[in-house]
Amino acid sequence: MNAVFLAAVMIAFAVAGFRQVTQTLTVGATAPMDALGLAMIDAAKGSVTLAIGLVGVMALFLGLMKVAEAGGLLAIIAKTVRPLMVRLFPDVPADHPAMGAMIMNISANVLGLGNAATPFGIRAMQELDRLNPQKGTATNAMVMFLAINTSSVTLLPTGVIALRASAGSTDPAGIMPTTLFATICSTTVAILAVKLYQRFTVIPSEATDSDHRLEETASMELGDLTTEPSEPYPGWVSALALVVVAALVPVTILYGRAIAPWIIPGLMVALLGFGALRGVRVYESFVEGARDGFDVALRIIPYLVAILVAVAMLRASGALELLITPLGAITQQFGLPPEALPMALLRPLSGSGAYGILASTIQEPSTGPDTYIGYLVSTFQGSTETTFYVLAVYFGAVQIRRIRHALAAALTADLAGIVAAVAITAYLFG
Repeated sequence: MNAVFLAAVMIAFAVAGFRQVTQTLTVGATAPMDALGLAMIDAAKGSVTLAIGLVGVMALFLGLMKVAEAGGLLAIIAKTVRPLMVRLFPDVPADHPAMGAMIMNISANVLGLGNAATPFGIRAMQELDRLNPQKGTATNAMVMFLAINTSSVTLLPTGVIALRASAGSTDPAGIMPTTLFATICSTTVAILAVKLYQRFTVIPSEATDSDHRLEETASMELGDLTTEPSEPYPGWVSALALVVVAALVPVTILYGRAIAPWIIPGLMVALLGFGALRGVRVYESFVEGARDGFDVALRIIPYLVAILVAVAMLRASGALELLITPLGAITQQFGLPPEALPMALLRPLSGSGAYGILASTIQEPSTGPDTYIGYLVSTFQGSTETTFYVLAVYFGAVQIRRIRHALAAALTADLAGIVAAVAITAYLFG
């Protein structure tokens, strides 16, 4: 992100400076460098305003998710998907701690609990590395796990819903159908890509134990995590759950607009009701989660300021137009307008950068959150992952240097997610 941020600022300054010294200004026109400075100040102010508006919405959704987590919803999902996981990871024993950690990570991602998913993911990689005969080289199980992780099916893209609500959307949860469809497609492609690509990659025989050493401190923070769920449900329960999720796709396509207004009120009633039935003190749990949401919303202010100022500089200088116009002319033919192209390009590279692009796009009066472009960029954010960040963090946790086909499979899944997002958004909102 350092390189992206610095490059954006430098390019914007260079383009604006070139226009300043080469263009002849008409009377009353704003000079390019003046426009650049004004855009920077306005973007910085808007970043803080956006974050303040986000506080309440983030507190609401993280409060609800805390109630669900306290009620054991994560464990229920884990026990449901375990029989499927055994088939996806034949090299990992069913009772190995790695299996439990992977299940908990994927379950957290399904519920949109990014903060909870990361510790489980790191623990999963550490446990998978214990089964790794070639230290420093990614195993097939590691690659499969990372590919699924970067394309995970998402039922509740809570962060994006919160941002859309704070931007004044009248249908903030309208992206749930599009996100579900896109993530099902990307996850399916991720699994198929891993199975295909692993036929063409081999584990180098020169990799040895001396290539890798686990640091004790890497697992200290994760030592108290419960990564092994209790006994799984019968196989028919997992199969039924898979059928239900698959059935949601045509339902969301046919009735997505009619269902969307019910989602947020229904979600609150369902999660609070679930917690109450499970004996959770829903008010106390909600407040605890809401406090976390408050902290998260405030912590992102510096990141929003940085990326929104950089994006504003690119736009005000004309640099973004120079890049997007020729590419957008091509992608426009396939349902990807130029305004949404920066989001598609940046999402695999930087989570905070993509978040800033999303915030900037849906706040533009010419687009807004409830236009086709608004729905499309929101779906991109909810249905794709920061691929390079995930690979760097998870592989870095166990010092994997030879990632084999992991990046190719993840980027293939990203591309599938973008194509699916364009297709479903065009069908529902185009």
